[in-house]
Amino acid sequence: MFETIKTESRDQTGWIILAREERRNALNPRMVQELNEALAALDNDQNLISIVLTGSGSKAFCAGMDIGDAENLELSFLDRHEMQRRFIDLLKTIKTLRKPLVARVQGLALGGGFGLMSACDIVVAADDILCGTPEINLGLFPYIITAVLLRSGSNPGALLEMMLCGEKISATKAVELGFINHAVKREELDERVNEITAKLNQKSPAILRLGRRAFYNARDMSYENALEYLSGMLSLNMQAEDMMEGIIAFMEKREPQWKGK
Repeated sequence: MFETIKTESRDQTGWIILAREERRNALNPRMVQELNEALAALDNDQNLISIVLTGSGSKAFCAGMDIGDAENLELSFLDRHEMQRRFIDLLKTIKTLRKPLVARVQGLALGGGFGLMSACDIVVAADDILCGTPEINLGLFPYIITAVLLRSGSNPGALLEMMLCGEKISATKAVELGFINHAVKREELDERVNEITAKLNQKSPAILRLGRRAFYNARDMSYENALEYLSGMLSLNMQAEDMMEGIIAFMEKREPQWKGK
């Protein structure tokens, strides 16, 4: 049903696999559109609690925009601008997901692929991968993903140096800068991803949704406005059926039976 990606379900986790291995899973207009569609479909699937995004093959998670792709080369100036807008829509879609999104990074994550990785909630990467923003070497600057990277990383100065110099950084450095949560040996990658999704899948889907939304909304607010907003979110959370079930289950020393309400 998709030409550039694959989707599947594993237990209560939906998987999206970038499937342009011959192009290092680089983004083209069709992939961006299909990613938007697949994320929306998995987010609306009531049988799923979490989503994993990964790339096919072992060399690249996503090498960024495919500047040599025929579909890209044929675009007019305005069409190219609209394609960039679709990538913006994709990043907005990720922010507004109701389900946690885990990136499984098994290879290079460059440019737009680095932004795509960093837009995910939790990033698990093989410890031998490289990531970065090499656009400056082509006479470009990673404008769009700057909005994502500024919110994901913990060291703006180091981020700007990476953007201006165009050098790749290791997984270890990316952990240090806050872009990757876990860097593990390649043979342990699937085990760590499965551990994380198993933990997520044991939580209330409703509270995961409320909490994820509150986190990103509060992040972009002033301190005072965030406190007021989060107070309201706490009151909303306390009306959820799953909160009451969680308390009762704790008192009865049993596992909660979440309803997602």
